[in-house]
Amino acid sequence: MCTTIIVGEHATVDGSFLVARSADSSSLKAQHFVIHPAVTGQSGVYSCKAHGGVNDFSYPLPENAMRYTTVPNWKTQLHGAVGFNEAGLGLTGTESIFASDEALSFDPYNKVSGITEDDIPNVILPRCRTAKEGVLLLGKIIETQGAGEGFGVAFVDQHDVWYLETGSGHQWMAERIPADSYFASGNQGRLGFYDPKNENQLASPTLVSFAAEKGLYDPAKGPFHFSAAYTRDDGRDRVYNDPRVWIMQKILNPSIEQPVDDGRNFAVYLKPEKKISLADMKAIMRDHYEGTEHDPYGENLNGAEPWRPISVFRTYEAHVMEVRPNLPLAIGEVVHVAFGMADLSVFVPFYHGLESVPEQYGLGTDHCDNRSVYWKYRKVQTLAMTNYPKFAPIVKKAYGDFEATIDEERRQFEARYLELVKTDEKAANAELNRFNLSILARAEAIAENLQNEILTQMTADTEERIVFKNNKSKD
Repeated sequence: MCTTIIVGEHATVDGSFLVARSADSSSLKAQHFVIHPAVTGQSGVYSCKAHGGVNDFSYPLPENAMRYTTVPNWKTQLHGAVGFNEAGLGLTGTESIFASDEALSFDPYNKVSGITEDDIPNVILPRCRTAKEGVLLLGKIIETQGAGEGFGVAFVDQHDVWYLETGSGHQWMAERIPADSYFASGNQGRLGFYDPKNENQLASPTLVSFAAEKGLYDPAKGPFHFSAAYTRDDGRDRVYNDPRVWIMQKILNPSIEQPVDDGRNFAVYLKPEKKISLADMKAIMRDHYEGTEHDPYGENLNGAEPWRPISVFRTYEAHVMEVRPNLPLAIGEVVHVAFGMADLSVFVPFYHGLESVPEQYGLGTDHCDNRSVYWKYRKVQTLAMTNYPKFAPIVKKAYGDFEATIDEERRQFEARYLELVKTDEKAANAELNRFNLSILARAEAIAENLQNEILTQMTADTEERIVFKNNKSKD
């Protein structure tokens, strides 16, 4: 269960493409950061089952695979969440979405061997070079092998950002995000009207005819609407999904007034009232209806709150993809990752030109440890949630100050890089790696210090409650 927001390049403060998503399942689901090297002369097939994945999907390996990154599940090294490849194509997936029972009765998911979020990064990123190429390949796989579940996937490169949604087991639609607008989704099919003549839209060849044949769409009632024809829309959406889309649109378009439970009528795309920044995207990933009666992290933790927030404790990672076409690829593409619950985590940047990560980024299981990066951040979050009003401000200030510091340091570094790369690309890239690794190390140190700070205060609080001292001394 996830939340996604995608921003076109003319709607951002600096002309960048911005794509953010939170990935939510289990707080015990440790995530790794993996750099997959380029491989030549391959043969054979990729097998989800061979990795211990969810089903028996398989697909031929590319003879020559490009280098790419993923943020996978510790246990299978699949379900790669987000990544970029050496050509500059990035993707984030998936947003879990749900087809209607009626649509699935005619075209069910291929749960035995259809493609799922376990497989998409490992199939697309080694071989596709552009966002549109990624859409077309994933679409062809859905048509021929089927989707094993309902999902949405965003693809971004230096020129375009596209979003694909499944309609049923073998039907799909994708659309290029308008340059001046943003798209927001929370576990529901959101794409709207489809015109096969629109060059900014792609779909399975029988998308409309299948819907008409099966009674999912009546041509006499007007133009074809994708989500109305294929996707679920019931009471579950009203409290679990609609509020997240509503709050994202309210943050970026404060003047808009619309009922929270009217999700089917929310605009698919909106032009923001102010240009959107990287900081805005991070703030959205951290949102939990602060300042309202629906905030579940107030004086008392409220797991029964009906409005599901964007930032939940069981988020295992959230990220913002930043693509700046006006910069060299090495620094122009960055994925900012917050391990664990975004509200109580720090977004650390991974530049496209980063060549390796420390060992601890490949460690971590479903049992807490002292070495893995994931568990360093998760410990802070777990401790802070024991008294959110007291400890969350301490965590947020520490991470907020750090993010502000590295934002300025990034501007200075990138200016140096642009000068140095003109005369010495090798030296420029060495500087990039030193700089990026220093940020990762400093962020880890802050997390370790926060653990100690919170535990110190918890120790003092515990002693105050149960000290057992006599009237004059503590002996």
